[in-house]
Amino acid sequence: MNKILIKNAHVVNEGTIKVQDVLIKGQRIERIDTSISATPEMQVIDANGKYLLPGAIDDQVHFREPGLTHKASIQTESRAAVAGGVTTFMEMPNTVPAALTQELLEQKYAIASACSPANYSFFMGVSNDNVEEVLKTNKKKKDICGIKIFMGSSTGNMLVDNYTVLHKIFSEAEVLIATHCENESIIAANKLNYPNPDHARFHPLIRDVHACYESTLAAIQIAQQYDTRLHVLHISTAKELGLFSNMLPLKDKKITNEVCVHHLHFTADDYERLGNQIKCNPAIKAPENKEALWKALLDDTLDIIATDHAPHTWEEKQQAYSAAPAGLPLVQHSVQMMLSYVKKGIISIEKVVEKMAHAPAICFQIAERGFIREGYYADLVLVDLDTPTTVTKASLLYKCQWSPLEDTEFTSSIHTTIVNGVIVYEQSKVIDGVYGMRLKFDRA
Repeated sequence: MNKILIKNAHVVNEGTIKVQDVLIKGQRIERIDTSISATPEMQVIDANGKYLLPGAIDDQVHFREPGLTHKASIQTESRAAVAGGVTTFMEMPNTVPAALTQELLEQKYAIASACSPANYSFFMGVSNDNVEEVLKTNKKKKDICGIKIFMGSSTGNMLVDNYTVLHKIFSEAEVLIATHCENESIIAANKLNYPNPDHARFHPLIRDVHACYESTLAAIQIAQQYDTRLHVLHISTAKELGLFSNMLPLKDKKITNEVCVHHLHFTADDYERLGNQIKCNPAIKAPENKEALWKALLDDTLDIIATDHAPHTWEEKQQAYSAAPAGLPLVQHSVQMMLSYVKKGIISIEKVVEKMAHAPAICFQIAERGFIREGYYADLVLVDLDTPTTVTKASLLYKCQWSPLEDTEFTSSIHTTIVNGVIVYEQSKVIDGVYGMRLKFDRA
């Protein structure tokens, strides 16, 4: 059984930073103390002042397998994830075929078990005609993260616009429902106002604030009607924030949400420079929305930070605006993006850990992960806050081999990533042949 001793680390966990040693035995954290003596059988990592964080848990990624593997695969994108300090991901159902049956869902788990260095879970997908199959994902299924409903169309043609279906699922679902919220009728009306859009600058005008707000409001109203456990993905507007509350602890909230790193990092002003590279759904919007999102993140109106990692090929992105697909690759740099804001004094490192590790674990009731605790799985990332990293094309592990962050210099670097007690990334190299685990959920 492997033993790893991490010494002299600034351990960031549950709102505190303490200089501690952490002993890993097998898959789990055995001991956390101010001083642990090394023995010959231990592999010793001297953190030497580096910061030890619980690995990030990304609750929304699109790894494109099966069927879209010219864009990405579970293997390539999970390797990018661990290189970025993301030790766990939850992947979306809009693949080809879409994960609309339990059998198809299990096929994705089988793929991940044979190639993903990160831990994994997959959402059950919803269409207008698979209700009975969806409802098989119930409390007895303690190894599926939840149900995903596209209440706005995006990549994969999985729009659910039948309100009879929505009401049945919201009224009978026993597990978390995650929603993509954009109102299709509002988007269609907006398109009439911009009949020949020729640049991505039109994207936030077509998929506008009103489209997001009305759809999010509808999802929340249905959830409140049935007391459903609802998680609204990728909040992108200031107006939507008024629909959520920070009055309860996260564990007691029935309606939660997520903000993505690109909505915290870019604004509509960046379309002139980056064009289709930052075309995504929901759209990156005017700067006042970014400002409001940051305020809401810091006061706990926003619950989780994720990526919505959604790669497409460079050739696909070079098409005219109307033809170019929506989505951008982000999972390799999300932790460093947030640590750059720590350096700027905008957010604390404790809050980054809360929103990227603790909160996803609480929100989804993930068993024994998301914290640096004795007895928990050792999913850890050692970061160097004083060694900057420049994003280069050569350093990208995405299959698509591009990023809107190319040439960006981040103020930190990912030194070591550990998943289930095993080093999977160390000093710029992914350790192949090591695989993560299927997540388990603590549901009553």
